[in-house]
Amino acid sequence: MPEDAFPQKTRLSMRRCSLGADGRPQLESDEFIAMINPAELKLDRRISYSPLKAFGQLGSDVKFSAVDPEKVSLSLVLDGTGVVPPATAADAGRSVRDHLDALLQVVYKTSVIPARGDRQAVLEPSRVRLLWGSFIFYGRMESMATQYTLFRPNGEPLRAKVTLSFVRFLSKGEDVLQSNAAAQGLTRTVSVREGDTLATLC
Repeated sequence: MPEDAFPQKTRLSMRRCSLGADGRPQLESDEFIAMINPAELKLDRRISYSPLKAFGQLGSDVKFSAVDPEKVSLSLVLDGTGVVPPATAADAGRSVRDHLDALLQVVYKTSVIPARGDRQAVLEPSRVRLLWGSFIFYGRMESMATQYTLFRPNGEPLRAKVTLSFVRFLSKGEDVLQSNAAAQGLTRTVSVREGDTLATLC
């Protein structure tokens, strides 16, 4: 079987990004590359509805409220035993705590968003780009749980399972573009011919 039948392994990467002056995400230097790719990746999409009920009404139709941001959840294994090959040369010899600190630097660290226009500078959590093969997702960490599963006799952790959840973020410009694209489907053009009435057109 030819060698190109087996594609090169691609590792999941997480990279900090910020918003440029044009509202588009710009990649920063802080990046975390998974030692072991996740076994599962869950993408959650939800739509919110607002049920409008009158007093004494037994049932009613639900009214569309909003499309909630997409969410991605996954689990990563951080290994400090030396059994798993390092993802990068810098990862060689790192402990589990070192790997965890590098991950926190990307997904958990807060940064100052500079003032722009009439908006004051604010402190906000990281924006992160998740990239794995053809999968790309821009979001912010919503939750992170660390479970230590293997220890040295002195209590130092040798392996940890980190469960992460991210919620998608859209810049203001992207949000407007998506809203405009959706609104275009709500309008239509009608050709009026002789003999048409308003009632038939409606």
